[in-house]
Amino acid sequence: MKEQFVAYIRALQETITTKIEAIDGTASFKEDLWKRPEGGGGLTKVIENGAVFEKGGVNISEVSGKLPESMQQYFGVKEANFFACGLSLVLHPVNPMVPTVHANWRYFEMYDQQGAIIDQWFGGGQDLTPYYLFEQDAVHFHQTCKTACDMHSPLFYPKYKARCDDYFYNDHRGEGRGIGGLFFDYCRISDDMQLEDWYCFVTQVGNSFLDAYTPIVEKRKQLPFTEKQREWQEIRRGRYVEFNLVHDKGTLFGLKTNGRIESILMSLPPRVQWRYNHQPEANSEEEKLINVLKNPINWV
Repeated sequence: MKEQFVAYIRALQETITTKIEAIDGTASFKEDLWKRPEGGGGLTKVIENGAVFEKGGVNISEVSGKLPESMQQYFGVKEANFFACGLSLVLHPVNPMVPTVHANWRYFEMYDQQGAIIDQWFGGGQDLTPYYLFEQDAVHFHQTCKTACDMHSPLFYPKYKARCDDYFYNDHRGEGRGIGGLFFDYCRISDDMQLEDWYCFVTQVGNSFLDAYTPIVEKRKQLPFTEKQREWQEIRRGRYVEFNLVHDKGTLFGLKTNGRIESILMSLPPRVQWRYNHQPEANSEEEKLINVLKNPINWV
């Protein structure tokens, strides 16, 4: 399975970066092939200072080795080895009318001292973080997610949509990071889902990403915006940074397994603001967004 999924994420990385370059029209991805001393490595692809995308990365990694003691405690196991692979992406647009997007699809194996697999699972998802809320964009993104889920189970979309709302939540702020999408983890073999079934589901979601996001970018990238709206975007980006550094389990795992720091922190936007006790104006478009972030909506 790990060879099969590695081949998939390598191909998907190329597909996504080719499409994003075409949409941007100016900037191209820089490639950074790296190795991890303890085992494995990855390919980081970063785009910066484009006409559409101010910063973004589409990264794949395949890492292995001894599971650190802190992670042993987290998973409730004794000495073990692991293999983890995945594709992780974040795209931060220039125009505040275009939402930031995040996606991740991953596979994990854990082994005993004899090398036998003692656990294995898939995880991932995709979520949208707008700065100005266009309801039709939110509906489109969620409908695309639902369509991918429904091909495997009618229970998946409501279940993983709710988990996304719960996970990407800044509880110290009392608001969501964005308007959600899908989040699933620890997708293991069960009575009704074999590992190959989970592979088909996760790759279905991965294949839906460009259909979910790029029509929104194309529709909004030429809209006019003011400096005040740009400032709002940078303030909201600050909340994005807060979530990634305070709450995100993927960031934590990377830091605790001696992951490549540049690739881990690739998700952080280049221009951010933290204003003291900043409050949006009453009845403004900015306040409209905050109200939705505090009270998640069922978009489809």
